[in-house]
Amino acid sequence: MVTDSPFGTWTSPITSKAITAGSVGIGSLHIDPSSGDLLWIEGRPQEGGRYVICKYDPDARISSERGAVDVSPKESNVRTRVHEYGGGAVTFGGKGSKEIYYSEFATQRLMKLVQDSPDGSEPTPVTPDGNRFRFADGVWEPSTLRLMMVREDHLEPHPKDVVNQIVAVSVDGSESMEVLATGNDFYAAPRPSPDGTKLAYITWNHPNMPWDATELRVTQLADAGAFTDETDKHDLIAGEDGDTSIIQPLWHPQTSDLYYISDQSGYWNIYRNGTSASILPLNFDFGGRAPGWQLGQQGYGFLPDGKIYATYTKDGETKLIVASVADSDGPATNIEEYGTEHGLPPQFGGIVPSASGDTLYFIGGSSSIPTSVYSWSLSQCGPAIQLASSSSLKFSDNVISVPRQVEFPTTDSEGKAKTAFGYYYPPQNKAYQCTMEKAPPLLVKAHGGPTACTSTSFNPAIQFWTSRGFAVLDVDYGGSTGYGREYRRRLRNSWGIVDIDDVCAGAQYLVKEGLADPERLCIDGGSAGGYTTLGALTFKDVFTAGCSLYGIGDLTALAGDTHKFESRYLDGLIGKDEAIYKDRSPIEHVDSLSCPVLLLQGDEDKIVPPNQAEMMFSTLKNKGIPSCIRLYKGEQHGFRKAENIEDALDSELAFFGRVYGIDVPDAVQLDIVNL
Repeated sequence: MVTDSPFGTWTSPITSKAITAGSVGIGSLHIDPSSGDLLWIEGRPQEGGRYVICKYDPDARISSERGAVDVSPKESNVRTRVHEYGGGAVTFGGKGSKEIYYSEFATQRLMKLVQDSPDGSEPTPVTPDGNRFRFADGVWEPSTLRLMMVREDHLEPHPKDVVNQIVAVSVDGSESMEVLATGNDFYAAPRPSPDGTKLAYITWNHPNMPWDATELRVTQLADAGAFTDETDKHDLIAGEDGDTSIIQPLWHPQTSDLYYISDQSGYWNIYRNGTSASILPLNFDFGGRAPGWQLGQQGYGFLPDGKIYATYTKDGETKLIVASVADSDGPATNIEEYGTEHGLPPQFGGIVPSASGDTLYFIGGSSSIPTSVYSWSLSQCGPAIQLASSSSLKFSDNVISVPRQVEFPTTDSEGKAKTAFGYYYPPQNKAYQCTMEKAPPLLVKAHGGPTACTSTSFNPAIQFWTSRGFAVLDVDYGGSTGYGREYRRRLRNSWGIVDIDDVCAGAQYLVKEGLADPERLCIDGGSAGGYTTLGALTFKDVFTAGCSLYGIGDLTALAGDTHKFESRYLDGLIGKDEAIYKDRSPIEHVDSLSCPVLLLQGDEDKIVPPNQAEMMFSTLKNKGIPSCIRLYKGEQHGFRKAENIEDALDSELAFFGRVYGIDVPDAVQLDIVNL
C-alpha cells in the first residue's frame, strides 16, 4: 500500500545509524610487489575514523561479505597529515621483501610492517620520533634500497612555516634521511626512473595551487640536493610558462620516457618528454575527479606489455582508454575505449593492473551501488566482479533516487551568460506519494574545495534525503574540476560571486521546471561549500534555510589562521585587497541575513578553525536569527567518527524540519536559539 504523506515526512530505511554501521571508506588500491596480493585502505567510522590497511581474501568474503582481512595492527591508524589532506600514506618495499611502510597518524612516524612475519613482530619506526616530520607519496627505489618521499618539517611552531622537501629515507633502522629537493614551497610525486639514476617530481610556489601552475623537474639522483635558480641540476621539463598545471609524472617502465598530465591544451591531457602535443588529445580531463588535493593520486598507468591505460569522465560516466605508445615521438595508436557496455561500472578509478596485465583492479560503483573493489578482464570484457564493498547495506531500488545531469543558465563574474552543471535527485520512496503539495523541498549541495567536483557515485547521505521526500541538487558550480581549465578558472578572483550565483541559478532553474518548492529551498555545504552556503544565505534571497559544515564565515580570519598548503589559496580566488575580503565575508554582512542557519564544526579543525563557526553563531544569535551550533569533540576537517556523522545528518534533518514545519519522524532535539 502506498501512503499519501507530505514531502519530508516519509519514513526511510536509510537512517544515519544504518549508514555508519554498515559502511567504510575504501581507497588507495595497491598490488603488493612481493606477493601479488591486492590491498587497500579502509576508513572506519565505527572505529573512531581509524584507517586500516586491508588485503583481499576470497575466504573472508564467503564468511562475512567484507572480502578482506586486516593487515595493519588494531592500534594503528594509517593516515598522513602532509598538506593536512594527506594521501599516499602507504608504500611497499621491493619484490620479495614483504615490507609495507605507512604513516602512523598519532606520531606521523613512518612505520615498517613485515607481512607474515614468523615471529609476529610489531611494526617498527624508520623515522625519528617527536612529531616533527610527516611523510607521504613514497616510492621504493631498489638500487639504493630507500624510499623517495615528500616530507614536511614542522620544526617551527607556526603551521605556515612548515618546510616541504623530497627526501630519501633509509629503512635500515638508522633513521637517516637525505634531502633530494628543497627550496620551493611545495613538492609532490617523487618518481625515480626505472634505472634509478633520475628523479622526477612536481614542485610549485605560493600563491599557486597544484591546479594553477606547477613545474615538472628531473634531477640526477647523484646530484640531487638543494634547488636554486642558479643550478642546472634540476632540469625543467614542463611548466616553464608559469601558468600551466602539471601533475602525476610517471616513467614508462620499458622505454624510460617520462609521462605526465598537463592542462596546456585547456584540458588535463597526457604528455611525454616535454613535447607540445598530447599523446591522447581529448576535450576531457584525465587525472581523476579532483587532482591535487591529496598526494599519491594517479589517473593513468602502464600495462606489462607497455600499453598505457587512462580514465576520464564523460556525461557523468567513466571511460577507460587503452592504447599503444610504442612510438616515443608520436601520438598513441591502436586506441580502444571501454565503458558500461563492456561490463564496467558507471564510475571507477584508482586502477592497478595484475602482473599479467589482463586483470584490472579498481574502485567503482554507481548511483545505486556502493563504492566497491572490482576486478575486470581486459581480454574478455565481461561484467566487472565485485570483490569487496564499502557497505554491507542493501537497500531496495524502491528507495534509491537515480540522478540525472542538468545544465542550467547562469552568469559569470562580469554578468555574461554562461552554463553550469549539477545532478538532480528526485524524491524516491515507492512506499509514499504526495498529492497535497505541488513540489518537494529542495536541498542544494555545494561541494568543498572549491576546486573540486561532485559525482554520481552512490552517496547514502544524499539518499537519506531523497528517500524522505526531499529533492537534491548537487551542483558543480563554476570553478569545479572535470570540465576543463576555462571552467575551473571561473573562480579566479570570483569566489563568493560565481559559486553563489550558480547554486542560486540551479535552484531557480528547478523551481521554474516545477521540480522544487520555492518556499522550501535549503542549502548545505562543507568547508568551501560551507562558505558558498553562508554566502548564498547572506547575499541572495533564494534560500530560506541553510546548514554550514565546517564552513568559512570570515575570509580575513581564514587567511590568517589556515595551514600552509592553503595559506595563499585565496590570492587566486579573491585577490589581495582586504576590502574585498570583508566585502565577501558573510560574517561582515549578517544584517543582510534573515533566515535560519545550522553550524556543524569539529573542535580540532586546522583547516577551517572552529572560531569561524563560533564567531558566526555569536553574531547570528545577537542579531536574533534562528540558529544552532554543534561542536564535535576530537573531529578535524570533516567528520570521521560514527556518532558525529550520525548526529550531523540527524541534526540537519531536524533543523530543516523545525524551520519548514515538517513533521519529521523521530527528530532529534536541537537547541535552536531565536526560533
